Amino acid sequence: MKVSTVYRIGLIGAGIVLTGYLTGCNLKKKKEAAEAVEASFAVNTYRTAEGNLDDYLEFGGDVVAASVVNVYPDTSGKLSRVRVAVGDYVKKDQVIAYLDPSRPGMNYAESPVKAPVAGTITSFPLTIGATCAPAAAVAQISSTGKLEIQTNIAERFISRIKNGQKASVSFDAYPGHRFNATVFEVSPVLDTSTRTMRIKLRVDSAESYLKAGMYARVQLITEQISNAIIVPYDAILNREDGNYVFIVNRTGGNADGAAGIPGTVSLRQVKTGIHVDDKAEIVSGLASGQEIVTRGQTLLTDGAKVNIIATVDGSAK
Repeated sequence: MKVSTVYRIGLIGAGIVLTGYLTGCNLKKKKEAAEAVEASFAVNTYRTAEGNLDDYLEFGGDVVAASVVNVYPDTSGKLSRVRVAVGDYVKKDQVIAYLDPSRPGMNYAESPVKAPVAGTITSFPLTIGATCAPAAAVAQISSTGKLEIQTNIAERFISRIKNGQKASVSFDAYPGHRFNATVFEVSPVLDTSTRTMRIKLRVDSAESYLKAGMYARVQLITEQISNAIIVPYDAILNREDGNYVFIVNRTGGNADGAAGIPGTVSLRQVKTGIHVDDKAEIVSGLASGQEIVTRGQTLLTDGAKVNIIATVDGSAK
């Protein structure tokens, strides 16, 4: 009986120890699970600031001379002498070539071909001996000192075009360099065959760089917004009920934008304005100086913990 009693006591004690061990294991697992649930997400952030945003249309155009005049002879004949070359500057009424109007059995004096205006010879395709007629131009004179850009705008964009608009222009000949230009002429009619409207732009202080015939890449400013909250477009989450961003609330006692600081995030609905390239205007829902998540936000939920890896300050741009 004594042995049985001791044996029972031992079993009870072992059971208590085993129960305590199992309970401790369960608590440890629950704690580890809770810590796993509360794990923070690595994110990149952006500190908002007020800035300017320009919406624009982008298209190509050609550099042309402001004035182009064709030179026609007064009579028919063969080109007998050429007095100029392409690139030469000529004055008005200067003789640029001679025609021989002679025919079989009839000899005539050479007929001079004169420049109707002053300018630069930009085309002289004929050679000596070529037959000329009053209806065919023998040369072309351009005012190369005044160059402009001509382009055609599609009909759907004409409501956004007007005189005086500013533009930014680049050329393949000068990579990485941009020039300022201004619209100075807008056609009052559309081309019915192409449904486009011709406009002309004057490039500011770039005459020494340009040559007629160059191809221009034009960004025409159609809307300018000042003192707006501008954020990276990728930071905005597009959902069925609107647009949202995650605002960062730093908890590490350091709010100066340093990286490696823990925090939490709050989901905030915002109203967006225009979207240009990789930037977007925030009309309401954000204030200057607030920090938002720009990378890693797709896995976040409202109140989630985050670890800030890198921060970009919008006021430094």
